[in-house]
Formats: sequence, structure tokens, C-alpha cells
Amino acid sequence: MTPRILRLLGGLVLYGFADSLIIRAAIGVEPWTVLAQGVAERTGGGIGILTNVIGLGVLLLWIPLRQRPGIGTLLNVLLVGTTIELGLWLIPPVDQLWLQIMLFAAGLLLLAVASGIYIGAAFGPGPRDGLMTGIHSRLGWPIWLARALVEGSVLLVGWLLGGDVGIGTLVFALTIGPLCGLTLRWFGARTPYGSMKTVPDAAPPNSPTPTPTPKDSDARRPALPHP
Repeated sequence: MTPRILRLLGGLVLYGFADSLIIRAAIGVEPWTVLAQGVAERTGGGIGILTNVIGLGVLLLWIPLRQRPGIGTLLNVLLVGTTIELGLWLIPPVDQLWLQIMLFAAGLLLLAVASGIYIGAAFGPGPRDGLMTGIHSRLGWPIWLARALVEGSVLLVGWLLGGDVGIGTLVFALTIGPLCGLTLRWFGARTPYGSMKTVPDAAPPNSPTPTPTPKDSDARRPALPHP
């Protein structure tokens, strides 16, 4: 239990720090951060604190979807935005394009690694991921459709409020899925569909295949149809 808790905490802290790198790159951020930036533009609040507040609001949407949060869900709401604020305090703004690209690439890769670490701890999904799986479970929508509709709506509202939409937003949308697919396998994470490792290990070469021994009771048992 203790290694898993440490893994969860470390992954969430890294996730927030990765988000702060992407924000400082200022070439476009992921949809939920666009929303937090837009709300920050209108209210003057901190992006990290508003990320926590938005996460709490999303968590309330779990109630009609009958989703149950885990300790990882609650810590996600508390830690990610807080670490974003700390990261933005530590990392100065940059205005040279090559530095912006480096910050964005580092943040994107770190976010994918952090996702594999904290999801692999198996203490419950983040509030936004749980919203997608909740819609899938209750309404029967495919995960990709639920994610596209929710994040598309979030992106539009954030952009209208003044959030940072740019080339980085598009790059994030196209690459974060494949990158997380790799890191989830690296860290043995489980998804809503089960373990990422679905193919059993192969038998050693030249190993004999055991032959089942028939029993008298088997001979009297009627044959069952193939499912």
C-alpha cells in the first residue's frame, strides 16, 4: 500500500508540474487548462487554484452518473492545481520560440509519464477521466465520443473566455493519446477496460502440452454448445 500511495502522490505532483511547463511555453495548452485560463482571465484568480475548483465541479457531475471517487480522485483535485501554482512560481516566462518549444515538449513528455505513474497506482481516475467513463457507463456512448464532446465543449468555452489556444493545443490533442498508451504499458497501469497487458506470456519453446485425462463422469456429461 505504501509504495502505491507514494506512486500516486509522485505522479500527481509530476502531472501538475508538467502542466506548468506547458502553460509557460505559451503556444497552446490542453482543453481543460484552456478553460482554467479563460476563467482566470475573467476573475483574476490563479490558474492552478481554478484547476482545483473546476476539478471539484466536475466531481459533482459524477453524482448523477453514479460514479464513485477513490482516494486518487480526491488527491487529484487537491494536488494537481496546487502543483501548477508552484511550478508557475518556479518557472519564469519565456519569449524565445526555441525555448517555448523545448518547454512544451518537456511538459508533454513529463505529463505522459506522470499519467502512467499515477494511473498505475490504481486508486481511482481523475475527475475528468471519470466523467468520460461515467458518460460511457450511463449513456452507452463510446469513450472517444464522450471525450470529444466534453473536451470540445470545454475548449470552446475556454477559448471564448480568453484561454490560450494555439498550435500546442493541436499537438497535445494528436500526441497525448499515443504517448499515454506507451506509458500506461510501461507502468503496468489498468484502464477502465482492464490491464493494458492482455496477451498471456508465451509458453517456453519445446515445452510439452499437457493432455487432459478423461474421467468417467466426463463421459456421462452431455456436451455443451459452443458459446
